[in-house]
Amino acid sequence: MGLLRYSNIQVCTLAVTISVFIAAASAGSFYDDIDITFGGERAKIQKGGQDLSLSLDQYSGSGFQSKHEYHFGRFDMQLKLVPGNSAGTVTTFYLSSQGAGHDEIDFEFLGNSSGNPYTVHTNVYSQGKGNKEQQFHLWFDPTAAFHTYTIIWNSQRIIFLIDNIPVRVFNNHEAAGVPFPTKQPMRVYASLWNADDWATQGGRVKTDWTKAPFTASYRKFNANAIRVGQNSKSTSSENDNQAWKTQEIDASGRNRIRWVQNKHMIYNYCSDHKRFPNGLPTECKSSRFL
Repeated sequence: MGLLRYSNIQVCTLAVTISVFIAAASAGSFYDDIDITFGGERAKIQKGGQDLSLSLDQYSGSGFQSKHEYHFGRFDMQLKLVPGNSAGTVTTFYLSSQGAGHDEIDFEFLGNSSGNPYTVHTNVYSQGKGNKEQQFHLWFDPTAAFHTYTIIWNSQRIIFLIDNIPVRVFNNHEAAGVPFPTKQPMRVYASLWNADDWATQGGRVKTDWTKAPFTASYRKFNANAIRVGQNSKSTSSENDNQAWKTQEIDASGRNRIRWVQNKHMIYNYCSDHKRFPNGLPTECKSSRFL
């Protein structure tokens, strides 16, 4: 989803000469790590590169992408979402490759009218095919303070975490014919844009432009990941924590994900029999937690 946002993002091609290394695990500066992709001065790097804000008005949203491409890793970002009446707005933090058969791993935050909760929308695309949505309401106010949103992507699974609590796992079921993003490097992207044709209550609640500009804040971006790029040089140490390479959900994590999905999930494609009248997707027949 998000044709609007893709139209504003530069298409990047892989360099002919590829080298791979583990990116340093410490959070760096936005000046060093990202490029503004659209929105001009609506995207502002602040506090010497430690903070970044994105704004949306009736003329344009804004966004950024990582300077580097990655092939598996752990990606953390702290966000504070648009406060007040955020209806019609979408704030994002996601990974994506480029092209018609792109891969993508999404966190999208769908705004709402004042007093109503944000919807956290997650999705996984592989080889250009998505339709694997799960949505949640949060157990805290995401506009009052920063919270950490994490994507872990390895060859076995994708794990979505909020404040280090797992909310979703998407396992690799390629052996059963289910596409999984393993082959294409991806960049990190973030954006704030208007989607009032669908974002809030199916498009019934529109953006109130008298409340503009809408602003979301980002900080503490960290990519502990395999970096792919031209003439890359390793800056990692042997002591970097690479637990993400084989990370899975343990017993404690399974209890937490059950709590989140039982109490806070509002949509699961694996339960949508009307959408899939000929049978649920293959991966839905397996445990969500293993």
